[in-house]
Amino acid sequence: MNHPSGNTPDFFEGNADQRNALLQYVQAMGPETIAQLSRPVSQDVMQAMEHNIIGLLGGLPSQHFDISVTTSREHLGRLLASAMMSGYFLRGAEQRLAFEESIMASDGSKDI
Repeated sequence: MNHPSGNTPDFFEGNADQRNALLQYVQAMGPETIAQLSRPVSQDVMQAMEHNIIGLLGGLPSQHFDISVTTSREHLGRLLASAMMSGYFLRGAEQRLAFEESIMASDGSKDI
């Protein structure tokens, strides 16, 4: 997502209140809500997220390499947004799969 002008995208511009809306929203949540949202429902989602993050950061085995990642605040924000969108997508896919399995099980029980 490089921009030819070297400028940041429009969604990074604006006043400080707009840029910090997500931060304010998360800070207003209770610890129980944050814990619930941070915890994947299934091991499959956890593995998919882990695979995605390893793909973004690189997959050198830590037992053989002393790995250090350096980035700017803007790039870290983009990485966080990407991880959040991936998690949102995977959660939706997981819910859809559960719904479809439920429908199939329901249709199968009607045949009996």
